Amino acid sequence: MTPGAVRVPISRVEGVVTQRQDDLLAVEEPLEIRLGSRSLSVTMRTPGNDFELAAGFLFAEGIISSARQIRRIASSQPNVVVVELSAEVAIQPAESQRSFVMTSACGLCGKASLAALEANRCPVLPPRHFRIDPGVIHRLPHELRSRQDVFETTGGLHAAALFDPQGQLDSLREDVGRHNAVDKLIGHALLSGRTPLRDSVMLVSGRASYELVQKALVAGIPVLAAVGAPSSMAVKTAGRCGMTLIGFLRHGRFNVYNGSVRIGGLENPR
Repeated sequence: MTPGAVRVPISRVEGVVTQRQDDLLAVEEPLEIRLGSRSLSVTMRTPGNDFELAAGFLFAEGIISSARQIRRIASSQPNVVVVELSAEVAIQPAESQRSFVMTSACGLCGKASLAALEANRCPVLPPRHFRIDPGVIHRLPHELRSRQDVFETTGGLHAAALFDPQGQLDSLREDVGRHNAVDKLIGHALLSGRTPLRDSVMLVSGRASYELVQKALVAGIPVLAAVGAPSSMAVKTAGRCGMTLIGFLRHGRFNVYNGSVRIGGLENPR
């Protein structure tokens, strides 16, 4: 069976005909992230790449700024990841009392999301140092979909992928939560010592929310493309920080909301 999927019995109804058969579903289970003995976050995710998820989450939230600040990541029991940070990481009192509760649908929710918004960092990206051809951008969704192994069997996972400016796939992660897929992707780069990702294009399979823009900015990603729509705050934040933001990348079309200077051949760049 495909990792990340589970087989369940169902009744399939077509017209007036009912058949008993099996279906494959994307796995969704809770993951608790602990800093030492203290619980920091509980998220609903697809099991797999949990260490990357924890590292990417800590990095995106500004708790750590580099992989060397992680002394150890371990799994103490099923669905629990324990992270030990170096002594140089000073956890602020407000941060130590803050608890992140996340779902696969919305990421940070309620009071946690408001606190994250107030504390958000928006690093301004350096000026353009590469351009990506529109033809390359058009090819990215096909490259993404062709590598989504679990999505092909379940239809139930989001994906995030990193490409170089020539459209070569670097890495891809899938998860029931789009924010988890991005955390896993960025966590992989962080633990590999490759951040900031200044020469990368990130593509996400769903919409582009403020939260995904913020995560990409922290990782230094200059171009974010989404198959779906961006939110108003995503567009505002990307514009303020010098990010190229692309939406509705499908069916041979895409919209450029900010930073068209990084896209070759565009007239009247915004």
